[in-house]
Amino acid sequence: MVTSSLVVVICLALIFDYTNGFHDAANSIATIVSTKVLTPFQAVLWAATFNFIVFFFIKEHKVANTVSKIVVEHFVTIPVLLAGLIAAISWNLITWWFGIPSSSSHTLIGGFAGAGITNALYMGSSALSAVNMGYILKIIAYIVVAPFMGLIIAYFVTIIVLHLSKNSRPSTAEKWFKRMQLVSSAALSFAHGGNDAQKVMGIIYVALIAARVIPSGSHMPNWIPLACYSAIALGTLSGGWKIVKTMGSRITKITPLEGVSAETAGAITLFFTERFGIPVSTTHTITGSIIGVGLTKRLSAVRWGVTINLVWAWIITIPISGLIAGGVFALLRVIH
Repeated sequence: MVTSSLVVVICLALIFDYTNGFHDAANSIATIVSTKVLTPFQAVLWAATFNFIVFFFIKEHKVANTVSKIVVEHFVTIPVLLAGLIAAISWNLITWWFGIPSSSSHTLIGGFAGAGITNALYMGSSALSAVNMGYILKIIAYIVVAPFMGLIIAYFVTIIVLHLSKNSRPSTAEKWFKRMQLVSSAALSFAHGGNDAQKVMGIIYVALIAARVIPSGSHMPNWIPLACYSAIALGTLSGGWKIVKTMGSRITKITPLEGVSAETAGAITLFFTERFGIPVSTTHTITGSIIGVGLTKRLSAVRWGVTINLVWAWIITIPISGLIAGGVFALLRVIH
């Protein structure tokens, strides 16, 4: 049945999707802004448009299905979902405020898993019985695999493009690269929407099952994808300028050619992982792609100190989100 708690969960899920949009806007627009192909406003409008139109193309929501199964259904309750979302939104806002490009995807997954584990412990079950370890291990593995894929693809795309354009006049080549960057940025924004919005779809879907609005295993109502793609697109329109600066200039200097390579590599990686239902981090993926571009010049072209700080943010996101969610779940039990 539809209750006020369910409505709150759905609203919080869409708020998280919105924060995901402005938190991760930098992933798809940082390079195109830093190369001055588009102004910041033009860039967020461009990215938001492609975040939304995914709705008309992707009908199999494999990433959403994976997220919905992270916590064993027996331990999924409305308070678990509330705690997970509150933790995820909190960590997203903290990292956005300090300009840390952490993963919105992993903070949501960590929050959901942490609240589910805490619920299992209250019910007298073991922590590991609350989560589907196959899904968790796959997600953890792709913390490494996704940025490495982006790095390798970006490296070889850059080498190939440099080889193909070696006989072109520099001014002509740059003009074409700037045009191509519009396409690569659009592809990355499309892939970002297709991957990240689905994670929230999974949360809303299991909320409807937990509230017994729809039966387990039923088809996802069409309003869920529409709402989620709309929310992430509106979030992207809000921007995320602190993270744009980190992603677009502090890791390595980006030219239009390199922007095309990084965005193309990021988009290919996200399309691949979405196809197999793996909820990866867009932040991790584009960071790996930017590093791959930098490596085509020399090792020292990458600011490894900044990169190491980013990796630490990636490592702590899931456990911290899980701990916050566990604390919020315990507080909700005391209140009720």
